[in-house]
Amino acid sequence: MRNVNAIILALVFGIIGGLISTLIVSEIQENENELIENFYLTENAVHVSPHSLRVKMSQGIKDFILVDLRSEEEYNEEHIAGAVNIPAYKSKDKSAYDEVERIVNSFEELPEDKEIIVYCYSLPCMTGRKIGKMLAENEIYVKHLGIGWNEWRYFWNLWNHEYEWNLTNVMDYVAIGNKPGNPKINLTIESCSVGSFGC
Repeated sequence: MRNVNAIILALVFGIIGGLISTLIVSEIQENENELIENFYLTENAVHVSPHSLRVKMSQGIKDFILVDLRSEEEYNEEHIAGAVNIPAYKSKDKSAYDEVERIVNSFEELPEDKEIIVYCYSLPCMTGRKIGKMLAENEIYVKHLGIGWNEWRYFWNLWNHEYEWNLTNVMDYVAIGNKPGNPKINLTIESCSVGSFGC
């Protein structure tokens, strides 16, 4: 009789252990799926495709404000056409992260009815992320261009569609001097589809 009780007890504990393990694995999978979903929701809410931005520029659509965070000196040399400059750098090699009031006030002066998109030096550059955090702490919410100045200016073919390489010229989307400038309108390029799955 003892062996039967031991077997029954082992079966009961085995079933309970199996159920608990299944619940734990199921909970881990649900949490992981939530994390994946939240990652993509955040990614799409924050990052702006350089291709879709370039297409808007080609179409003359002006529902955004592009902000160059590089130093004034670098902005004056060359910048993405249409961008305004709110420097997060005092010079090429010295940040202005300590000038929170100036930076926040400058962003507060931008029109509220347009999407604000920031860019800095390159894709891995943290300036846009740091300024985005600074602004969010002051209830100003900006988006982040998916590339930086270096990719825009020097790696044009890397992120544009191959069929567009002969239809576009980087210099049509670059301005020189202390004024924003205007990109060249190019209506021969079809616009992206509308909606959440557009380019």
